[in-house]
Amino acid sequence: MAAQRRNLMQSHQSWTDDLPLCQMCGVGTATNCVYGPDGKGTLSHPNEDGHLRFRGEDGCFLYGVFNGYDGSRVASFASQCLTAELLLGQLNSSHTDNDVRRILTQAFDVVEKSYFETIDDALAEKAHLSNYLPPHNESQKVQERLKELEREVSGGATAVVALILNNKLYIANVGTNRALLCKSSSDGQNQVLQIGRPHGTDNEEELQRLAALGVDSARVRQAGQIAGQSSTRRLGDYRVKFNYNEIDLLSTAKTRPVIAEPEIHGSQSLDSVTGFLLLMSEGLINALESAHGPEQANQEIVAMVAAELALQTSLEAVSQSVVERIKRLHHDVYMSGRQRATYCSRHEDMTLLIRTLNYPLSDGVLTPTQGGRIYPVSVPYSNIQSTSKTSVTLSLVMPSQNTLTNGTNTASTLEEGTPTPGSQSPTATLQSTNTQTQSSSSSSGDGSLFRQRGSQAAQPDETGRVPPYVDFSQFYHLWGNDHSDSQSTQGGLGPQ
Repeated sequence: MAAQRRNLMQSHQSWTDDLPLCQMCGVGTATNCVYGPDGKGTLSHPNEDGHLRFRGEDGCFLYGVFNGYDGSRVASFASQCLTAELLLGQLNSSHTDNDVRRILTQAFDVVEKSYFETIDDALAEKAHLSNYLPPHNESQKVQERLKELEREVSGGATAVVALILNNKLYIANVGTNRALLCKSSSDGQNQVLQIGRPHGTDNEEELQRLAALGVDSARVRQAGQIAGQSSTRRLGDYRVKFNYNEIDLLSTAKTRPVIAEPEIHGSQSLDSVTGFLLLMSEGLINALESAHGPEQANQEIVAMVAAELALQTSLEAVSQSVVERIKRLHHDVYMSGRQRATYCSRHEDMTLLIRTLNYPLSDGVLTPTQGGRIYPVSVPYSNIQSTSKTSVTLSLVMPSQNTLTNGTNTASTLEEGTPTPGSQSPTATLQSTNTQTQSSSSSSGDGSLFRQRGSQAAQPDETGRVPPYVDFSQFYHLWGNDHSDSQSTQGGLGPQ
């Protein structure tokens, strides 16, 4: 049976290779890195993340990000098998929300069982050799074989999967990856919705689930990890699935405590939605939160994506640019020697998947009410719980001619060139929502993103001027490129 399953999965792999990729999606990646004292990074292991982004039939789209550990075997297997379980005619436009949730749950169950079938023979051989007393001259050979088998069967993965069917979004999550939905409203604001919570050792609902199974949840919370990982749900990892009673934290469990059952959110209608969907691996999230703290991580990454969408002409470039920016931020904090530098000595593999929703790229990016061009501006803010200084890149929308003011179409009397004082102000607002359901309690763009500068406030120099702390360099550069003709006659934009 295991051999048949392996052959079947090989055919699935060739089949998924022929599936059309979704062209409304881009993926950025970065490998893990450990920094030395001089700031130079070294690779600690091969990349273990995986992803999928396919366009099926009947208006069906499937996306996923898989965070592998102790090898890439499970992440790679899951991306192939899950695709085969969902895009081989199992889904169609006649399915109800309950049908979709049932099919998604069944697909994850098949992935889990199928993976363990592929390592059945290796597990059996490992168990046999572990109880075998070899002759003295064969002892080293047996130990080497046991190590080889352990590498073959060990490892697991967490997964976040997005399915779009009938223009409705479903999110299935197992573990500690993250899904964000950013909606651009009619007034030019961005609402950030985190769909679901990570299945980690700080998730109250997961701790209650473990406690109901007889596990000491207080010890789990204090430890922060289960068998080396922070996730309480994961794919694969035979140690916590079959040998959990040999793991101290899990030894009192009545039944298998670490599961592969997905938590499914949806459906969320995408009708008339303008924005983008982000799927992020745990490594990407941890790198940003290590550098800047967790308080504004969702807002920061959405602002970065919005800024890159205004600059780049392909989603692949947008995704990769955002990943590279987070990688640089992480490295810069480590080199700064500031308070958070101790959290930034290394980062794991990073994967970011961006799926746009009626959101055009580059020069076509306009706000619905203003018709303006979006320009990035980097603004620092201080975390009220630490002394580290961080920054956020916002998207400033500069109004163009025939702008809308308070819902009324007004023709601008200004030349289309340098904005002047008293003209319509640029907008730079960002809303934030963290939720486990589809309802949200969001905050408006009231400036809460920027903290009091307090003791870090810059002091005037000998001329009485305060050094600038908002970086408008990208703004000036892009504005200059877009208005080169008017610059030549009006003197240009920027510091004179």
